[in-house]
Amino acid sequence: MTPNLTYVIVVGVLVAAGVTLLLERSLTRVLMGVILLGNGANLLLLTGGRAGGAPIVGTTPQEEMSDPLPQAMILTAIVITLGMTAFLLALAYRSWHLNGHDEVQDDVEDRRIMALAERDEGPDGADSGDGDDDDDDAQTDNERSLAVTADAGRTG
Repeated sequence: MTPNLTYVIVVGVLVAAGVTLLLERSLTRVLMGVILLGNGANLLLLTGGRAGGAPIVGTTPQEEMSDPLPQAMILTAIVITLGMTAFLLALAYRSWHLNGHDEVQDDVEDRRIMALAERDEGPDGADSGDGDDDDDDAQTDNERSLAVTADAGRTG
């Protein structure tokens, strides 16, 4: 059986929309992306199967039976998608309960590394190398505030 062009286009749209939503910072959009990606994968598996009668020996001739493997894989994919959906719903609920929003924030350590990289690059993107260290006090204050924020995040 050759896949219908409509199925292929729908699978492409579902996977593209799912991946696009997975790249967002909001956990609600990530959840919708997982659901769309799961449905796209299920439809892709469905197009791989052969149409036919029930795959039960004795009720349908062997050459007219449908392939049961895609059906089993779809059931497995449904269970995995359901588990991921429940996990992301719990994460979004917990984030909403603690922070009042469901956006994933940057890690404090990532912000510190970015600040150190920007300091090393200099104002024009190249190494400054002029030996002027007047901004060391400002950088240490910034590093201290990031460290205090990190400690508060760990204890809270």
